Amino acid sequence: MLKLEGVSTKIGGNKVIENISLEIKEGEFVSLIGANGAGKTTLMRTIAGVLKPFQGSITFRGIPIDRLSPDRIVRHGLCLCPEGRKLFPQLSVYKNLLLGAYSRKSDRQGIQRSLKRVYEIFPVLEERNDQLAGTFSGGEQQMLAIARALMSEPKLLMLDEPSMGLAPMLVDTLAEIIKGINESGTTVLLSEQNAYMALSITHRGYVLENGTIVLAGASCELSDNDLVKKAYIGA
Repeated sequence: MLKLEGVSTKIGGNKVIENISLEIKEGEFVSLIGANGAGKTTLMRTIAGVLKPFQGSITFRGIPIDRLSPDRIVRHGLCLCPEGRKLFPQLSVYKNLLLGAYSRKSDRQGIQRSLKRVYEIFPVLEERNDQLAGTFSGGEQQMLAIARALMSEPKLLMLDEPSMGLAPMLVDTLAEIIKGINESGTTVLLSEQNAYMALSITHRGYVLENGTIVLAGASCELSDNDLVKKAYIGA
């Protein structure tokens, strides 16, 4: 479904990710783990088209996307839920969700189906449909951010640090929700500093250090890897 070959990206003239190659098959749940500053967000933004690689190629469902604009990439079925949520705090839950469906704004019936789906996944959003997003707690804002991304009906959903700043109990709840989204048919790429959480719910994982992939394998194998335990899990 998604294939990167030798992708490198610079920010301000500095090389942040270098020679990244990875693959994600349809239906998979894949994690990207690494410390703060490892290049995870840069990689996610590069895939989403916000940043452009200076070398390498990115294909999604057989179509080259590394030179497409972010909105066209969303229309192809790939959506990024960004680090920090990036909600519109002065707009209601409902209006934030509609903005997530902007790429398919003419499909009114489809948007209503998507609204029904996200309300089923996140009942609190339906209960507070008219509430301003900025008045939500951190956990509720993260739920809204994920729901907004789902409104684009993505084939591949990318989540960048969804557990950041959340209490442990909320992290567990969110992990189960994301796992359910994958089990319902959406392919997921999850970028996380919380390696324990990420590896406990995903099928496979990649470990990113200093802008390069240093390990890859089944999540259960990475969880048992002594280097991963020492560096990221604390065991």
